[in-house]
Amino acid sequence: MKTYMTILLAFFGFELLAQPAFIAHRGASYLAPENTVAAARLAWELGADAVEVDVFLTKDNRVMVIHDKDTKRTALGKKNMTISSTPSLVLKELDVGSWKNSEYKGEKIPFLSEIVETVPEGKELVVEIKSDSEILPHLLRSLQKSGKQDQVVFISFGWDTILDTKKEFPDNKCYWLSSSKGGLEAKMEQAAEAGLAGVNLNYKIIDREVMEMAKANNLEVLTWTVNDPAIAKQMAELGVKGITTDRPKWLKEEMDKL
Repeated sequence: MKTYMTILLAFFGFELLAQPAFIAHRGASYLAPENTVAAARLAWELGADAVEVDVFLTKDNRVMVIHDKDTKRTALGKKNMTISSTPSLVLKELDVGSWKNSEYKGEKIPFLSEIVETVPEGKELVVEIKSDSEILPHLLRSLQKSGKQDQVVFISFGWDTILDTKKEFPDNKCYWLSSSKGGLEAKMEQAAEAGLAGVNLNYKIIDREVMEMAKANNLEVLTWTVNDPAIAKQMAELGVKGITTDRPKWLKEEMDKL
């Protein structure tokens, strides 16, 4: 039935909506400990189109994958360590898997290079930059060694940081993150002028008006973090390019049922 309807729609000239990419938020974080190699590998196994991870710069200038500025939440029972003031080898001693499930006991905070190694051909890694622009030369060095730099997309809430990232990585897609609708139109215009690929917005602020603003500036729109099939379908119908979710396989399957 779907095939027949597709043929009819195409025959009568209706534009078919492309299915958005499903981006695994911090890996398959609903099932595995976030921002770990295990979470990334599981996301690929579940058919995610992309994996999103967060990066900080350590005291010894290593790029490590972790969401928070410290280890308090994910390294339970250990002395709290701030990422920027701790050497990477000390951070590597921590267990960041047990808090999620005993099955993942011993999982470590990965270097970005370890996550990049998991990325299959044809897939993308979305890297959210949590540090300031000082991380960029170290990020560049790490990715140049990987041979997969062209599979990396960058996002950041920091306006100056994402602009600097685009300058450092002119051939990679960069998106500015925001959860506020205030001043969004002006920021979109500036994003387009700076050569950003688009914006990555909290789904709560995305509507037809926002999508029209993006279209007027030839910008793509990504969204986060969607775990409700009805909301995911709404975002797809609005024309969102990518949906970040904790449950990529499940969300896609449930959305298809609606």
